[in-house]
Amino acid sequence: MKVAFVFPGQGAQEVGMGRAMAATFPSSRAVFDAADASLPGDPVALSQLCFEGPAEALTLTANTQPAILSVSLACLAALRDALPSLRPAMYAGHSLGEYSALVAAGALDVSTAVRLLRLRGAAMQDAVRPGEGSMAAILMLDDAVVASLCDETMAALPGRVVQPANFNAPGQVVVAGHADAVAHVSALADARRGKAMALKVSAPFHCALMEPAAGRLREALDAVHFGAFEAPVVANVDARPNTDAARAKELLVAQVAGAVRWAECVRAMVADGVEGFVEIGPGRVLTGLIKRIHKGAHLWNVSDPASLDAAVASMREKGAV
Repeated sequence: MKVAFVFPGQGAQEVGMGRAMAATFPSSRAVFDAADASLPGDPVALSQLCFEGPAEALTLTANTQPAILSVSLACLAALRDALPSLRPAMYAGHSLGEYSALVAAGALDVSTAVRLLRLRGAAMQDAVRPGEGSMAAILMLDDAVVASLCDETMAALPGRVVQPANFNAPGQVVVAGHADAVAHVSALADARRGKAMALKVSAPFHCALMEPAAGRLREALDAVHFGAFEAPVVANVDARPNTDAARAKELLVAQVAGAVRWAECVRAMVADGVEGFVEIGPGRVLTGLIKRIHKGAHLWNVSDPASLDAAVASMREKGAV
């Protein structure tokens, strides 16, 4: 069976994540040690934020992004110890999860990815003043309809920005932009018998308002060396598999202000023959989305020792390894 490893993005965080993995598996603990050493100036170690909180500090974007990556890679280390013969055909990640995918594919090392995500998170937070932007999930409407509502809103509100930010699954599109423009789209969606849900986020990610953050990230990526890819990483912005280091940098820069095309990423992997998906990291958000995108997929998740044991047993039973 052809399998892909996928990694979650922001919103999957919770206090206590990764603690049991670090306590159980030396390879997982080593990932957290490397992450902590990458940010020597932090008043509280990144691993401690993951294991103990406080939640207010963990949910700061500059902490959340490297924290989720660290937990995801700690879970990956334990999975690889348990199933050393399992070789995924592809990797992918949702937003910041693409960095986890690049580390898993051998293109980046843990320390570099942690530092990049610290910068990325801070840059994205700084790009827009608090309260100026927002995001909302638009449910039960087609992608094209949501995109047209954004266009209609920007025509009605000159100078304001609102754009599709995440194409997550059929009937689930997240929009981002100026707060008043997002509210306008939400009202239009409700009038079209859709459902709009405001999201608790600190900035309007993956829209044109993030261009200043993209510029800062580009400068940092210029100094980064990417290694050879063990397998392709399917990029968020174009839903195409990539193994080219130079292109990987451009894709990561474009991702900051571009939409995450998650549903297309999953469909691209399925079209390439992938039958099973292993979500590696905190939560089960991607597992739920993939279930809606491709109902025939075999799905596993690894977020703690119990889910690791269950996934290993099930993958062996179904012939994934």
